[in-house]
Amino acid sequence: MPAAPSPRVKSIEPLSIVFADDGLVPNNPMPFLVYKAVIDLDGADPAADIERVFAASGWGSMWRNGVYDYLHYHATVHEALGVAGGTARVRFGGDQGQELELRPGDVTILPAGTGHQCIAASSDFCIVGAYPPGPKMQVTRPTPENRARALKTIPEVPLPATDPVLGAGGPLTRLWQQAR
Repeated sequence: MPAAPSPRVKSIEPLSIVFADDGLVPNNPMPFLVYKAVIDLDGADPAADIERVFAASGWGSMWRNGVYDYLHYHATVHEALGVAGGTARVRFGGDQGQELELRPGDVTILPAGTGHQCIAASSDFCIVGAYPPGPKMQVTRPTPENRARALKTIPEVPLPATDPVLGAGGPLTRLWQQAR
């Protein structure tokens, strides 16, 4: 059986947002990135389309599900989230952050420490998560103790070699190197 064709990816500049440390959620001085409608999902399995894009850029440890409905972050790894189906309103950056409407084909890239929480989602909402090579993802809740530990681990998280959407030449590497 022939391999599925690679989905079309638009070469666009992502929206770039820097969230301040809010006292519980450390966030990151590197920008949170949002690609709107960047992946053309016209295949029979949109989640598999996103997985192929992420895998082609060397991002793995993928999963399919939603976004937790409680505020959390990951202090040991960066994360990419690609919307395969449905819609959701997700708050990024903690309680003082920003709510975004996510739709199929959108991808968000969260530098380690970026708070996120699903506020509302359609019943068919499906997201694909992926991580660059490195440590396993750990869910961290916003407490003063966790923030203190995260402020030590976040600067040690290596920069990814590639943008999960646009690969080695993608904006992530440039934008994150400039911020670090």
